Amino acid sequence: MSNLCRCNELAGPLALHSGCFGQAWLFDGASPEAWQAVSNNLVRKRLAAGDELFRQGDPADGMYLIKLGSVKLWKTTEEGRVLTLDIRKAGDLLGESVLLEEGEYPVGATSLETTLVCGIDRKSFEMLVLQYPAVGLVVIRNLSRRIQSLSSKVGALSEPNLDDRLYEILVHVAREVGSPSPGGWTIAFPLTHEEIGFLAGAHRVSVTRTLRKLRGAGKIRMTGKQLFVSDLAVPI
Repeated sequence: MSNLCRCNELAGPLALHSGCFGQAWLFDGASPEAWQAVSNNLVRKRLAAGDELFRQGDPADGMYLIKLGSVKLWKTTEEGRVLTLDIRKAGDLLGESVLLEEGEYPVGATSLETTLVCGIDRKSFEMLVLQYPAVGLVVIRNLSRRIQSLSSKVGALSEPNLDDRLYEILVHVAREVGSPSPGGWTIAFPLTHEEIGFLAGAHRVSVTRTLRKLRGAGKIRMTGKQLFVSDLAVPI
């Protein structure tokens, strides 16, 4: 499909995720003809580390597939604190809900490294559904399945021991967005103790103390801004 060629042009020598926008889980079951009809209207953006794809409160007018890199989702509280909610990697979707309802982005999205996204705006999606009504049914069905899947994945947050919970979360993040290294994975971008704390559902002070214990146990290692996470075969 032509959109893959255009993504390759923006990526240069960097390796892209193999999946195209129309092959994302949200559109599983839609006909190839439907996506060919809008392939020339897809929006492609290349972001440097620290660039914002969208901010919390911006008009929610598009959804994106991450083709390269990783993105941090964040939210500013009423008290002005910026909380990290999630980290998305190549192959993940951002802003799925904007295709079903108008409004504002409830969170912000900031690239953690060189990132390339390919997406569709609301107007193009609505035109697609008018031309191919089955696409709308596919999206609703797949969103429902996704919600059920996410509801069943309590994962690391169900672990009562903070040491185990925090280590499992770091393993999960490392597997998702890190690079394989001998004996584990390396996360090449910095994560603050507050960001890790929010992912783990713990206070920053407790996270700092627990990270110290994990380093002492050889489960993690810090080298500059890089975090190495040992592979101790913890089930995720």
